[in-house]
Amino acid sequence: MTEGKVSSIVLHPERLKPIKRILISQPRPESDKNPYSELAAKFNLQIDFRPFIQVDPVGIKEFRKQKINILEHTAIIFTSKNAVDHLFKLCSESKIEMPPEMKYFCISDQTANYLQKYITIRKRKIFTGKRTVTDLFDLIKKHKTENYLYPCSDIRKDDLPAFMEKSGIKFTEAIIYHTVPSDLKDMDIKQYDLIAFFSPSGVNSLLTNFPEFKQGDILFAAFGPTTGKAVTDNNLILDIQAPHPDAPSMTGAIELYIKETEKSNKQ
Repeated sequence: MTEGKVSSIVLHPERLKPIKRILISQPRPESDKNPYSELAAKFNLQIDFRPFIQVDPVGIKEFRKQKINILEHTAIIFTSKNAVDHLFKLCSESKIEMPPEMKYFCISDQTANYLQKYITIRKRKIFTGKRTVTDLFDLIKKHKTENYLYPCSDIRKDDLPAFMEKSGIKFTEAIIYHTVPSDLKDMDIKQYDLIAFFSPSGVNSLLTNFPEFKQGDILFAAFGPTTGKAVTDNNLILDIQAPHPDAPSMTGAIELYIKETEKSNKQ
């Protein structure tokens, strides 16, 4: 890197500023030992957590209006723990028991392991991706004769349905929960130096709660290109885009930014 220049993690060098207080728009991690606590300790930061979105389950009456027969399907695609919880809740309310031959395609090992709450994993056929839904595409192609059920939110990405349609694979999309903005009106958003977003719904939640919001010098970080696009599409400034080539996580991207700030202050 040429002296005097900042790395690509800093999208707007003119807005470069010290960070002391960060708001993460997600729930607090279950364990106290997590990347955020390590980041806070390393740079003497205050990091607060507040979910910007919440999940409202679809009731049995609303689900029945979709006229979906769960047991007509031979495989289920799970892209989140929420999908697992809400589908099995609907099954319980409908007196439906999953047959032993049902196949499960899970976005990650975490989601696959979470299935243990509801089924005996060792007796089932489970296929697992690494982290993203695109990891499942090759697995699904190898089982293209299955009739898939895709339980999801009313707000979801288009990549999986687009892939299924393009590949000519039979599937049914089942809306089993709604993603809605959390009530954030009790918060003083202006006290934060940086707000980190993880979905377009999170950006929407901020603007829904604070319709007169002015960003000013508050830094915005976004995880994933669609989240970053949601920031800029709303005429807001995106300061940090994660993942970054040198930082695959949000905490890593924030750390890079802080180091660039410190380097700039020394020059």
